Formats: sequence, structure tokens, C-alpha cells
Amino acid sequence: MTLWHSENPQETSEPVDLLAGGVATGLGSWPGTDPREAAATIIGELPALPHLVELPERGIGADMIGRVSALLIDLRFDATTRGYRLAARPTGVSRRARDLLHADLDAIEEAWETAGLLGSGRVVKIQSAGPLTLAAEVELPGGHRILTDSGAVRDLSESLAEGLARHAAEIRKRLGAEVVIQLDEPRLTTVLEGSLQGPSILNTVRALPEPDALHILDTVITAQSSPVLLHSCASRPPLVTMGRTAAAALSFDAATITTADLDALGEILDAGKKLALGLTPTQPPAAPITWHTVAEPAVRLVDRLGFPRTTLRTHILATPACGLSGTPLPWARTALSLTTDAARAFAEDPESITVD
Repeated sequence: MTLWHSENPQETSEPVDLLAGGVATGLGSWPGTDPREAAATIIGELPALPHLVELPERGIGADMIGRVSALLIDLRFDATTRGYRLAARPTGVSRRARDLLHADLDAIEEAWETAGLLGSGRVVKIQSAGPLTLAAEVELPGGHRILTDSGAVRDLSESLAEGLARHAAEIRKRLGAEVVIQLDEPRLTTVLEGSLQGPSILNTVRALPEPDALHILDTVITAQSSPVLLHSCASRPPLVTMGRTAAAALSFDAATITTADLDALGEILDAGKKLALGLTPTQPPAAPITWHTVAEPAVRLVDRLGFPRTTLRTHILATPACGLSGTPLPWARTALSLTTDAARAFAEDPESITVD
């Protein structure tokens, strides 16, 4: 997705790509519980594409699933011993999720202003669990997964689509920024395979046919005026299915790529979609690494696919391999720094990056 942007609105300028290649971003979660400190760090370490930080260490309502209760329209969650469940009326969980999200919005607005970015039109990324992961993780009032009720899945996806659009609009208004939306679908593979368990070991949840999964995902994706990045942290992300969605970019850990995935990735790039590759380890490695070590898997992939190295500049974004919530804070900062340096090399001189 592109945006026409000019310092003078009366002038015509070239379109600006909101999901530009050759940049670094994070995947959402961050260690600690202080939203102001986290927001300032993210804006400082990821100048090209910072994100609204998630701090799951704050507990219920702050994790990836519970946070969505603050976004949904006319739906809300309550907590159970197994996780979250749809509730018939507002609950303490939904109120807590909203309070935490508002604190995060206040924090990023303050950090954005301190950095002199208010009204700048810069790009910021927001994250949300996607409709299929929510349908797989959240229960109906009777204890079954939402995924077992097609009507409830439809209501959930429509509610999320509208809630995300409103959330993005509030970010634009508060920051004077453009917005990119990341949909997190860690459960997409299990939903497609039918490997989810029901309330008991005797109950299973049938596999969701791919056309149905695509319709549900695109219900949310196409409702947005912002470009959408579809992310999966699964050990086997379903790249073919992800590539068939309306998402502008796909995000996954580069270490999960196998030879069998190369044709699908080539087709995805040929279709003009971007790839946000998880490159930087989320835990401190045994031996020190450099940005070159981080960059190598992306360079090697582009070479194997037979694309020119300029593809790193135009179609590849760099991220940590997964969220950083369980990472020691010093390494989390180092991981972002290494990711940014690798992306800078993609943007400035990809031809000079050597691989073994």
C-alpha cells in the first residue's frame, strides 16, 4: 500500500510505501511492565518502523489474546482457568485490557512528542491477534472453542475488523502518523490441520478448509485502510495459504524456511508482497554475533530464489525471530540494534553483503 505524501499538500510528489523494504521493525512484545520506558526505547531503536509495544508481563489483559478484548466491538472476554472466554456483559478483564491499552497509547504519544514526531506522517505499526488464532484460543460461554461455531467466528471476525480500523484511526489522530497493522496468527497451522483439542481429550476440532480460512482472514484484512502484515511464529508457517490472503506482507522466522518452501516464496515475491523475516535470535547467543550474521539468512534466501540483491532493499524487512517479552532487557535492546543494522545494509549496499 502506498500513500501520497508531500511537505506541501498543494504539491504532487512520489508515493511513499508504508511497508518499505530495507527497514527493521519489532514483532510486538517487549520485556518489563513500564509502557513509557518501552515506547521510548522502541522509537529510539527502530526509527524507520517503530511499533506500539505489548507488555504481557503485566498479566491478564496485556497478553496477545487478552489485549484484543480492548479492541473488539460489542464483544468482550472474561478469564477462565484455561484462558479466555466470551462474556455476555463487560467484565473486569475487558476493563483492564482497555485501561492497559489506553496507558500504552498515552505512552507512545508522549514518546512520539518527545522525539519531535507528532504530525510528521511517520509510520507506526500496531499488532493484534488475528481472527483464527482468537477463534482457536477463546472459548464460547459453554466451554467449546469459538472455532466450532461458524456464526460466532463470523461475529468475531467482523467485530475485530471494525475494532482494528477504529484503533488505527485513533493512532493516526493521536500521533499524526500513518499506520501499518500486523495480524498475529500463531495458530493458523493447527487450525488448517485440525489438530486442536476440544474441552476434553475425546473432543477434537475439525480442520478448517482453506477457502473458509482465507475468507475469515480477508474479512479483517480488507476492512483496513492500512496495509496489513500477516505474521506467524509457528514452526511450520503455512506460507502458501498466507500468500493467498490479501495481506501486503508476510512475516515469519527465517529459520523455518525449507527447500520445499522456495517455490511458494518465489511466487509471493513475484506477486509483489513483502517479506518480514525473523532474523535476530530472541535469546542471547552463546557467542557474540554481528549484524552480518543476522543478515546472512535473508541474503542467502534471495540468492537461492534467483532474485536480484536489490530485492533486499525493496521487498525484505528485518525483525527479531519472535517477540521479545521473555528476553533479558539488555539483549532485547541489542537484538533491535542488530536488526536495524542488518536492515540498513539491505537498504544501502545489499550487493556487498557476503555469505559463506
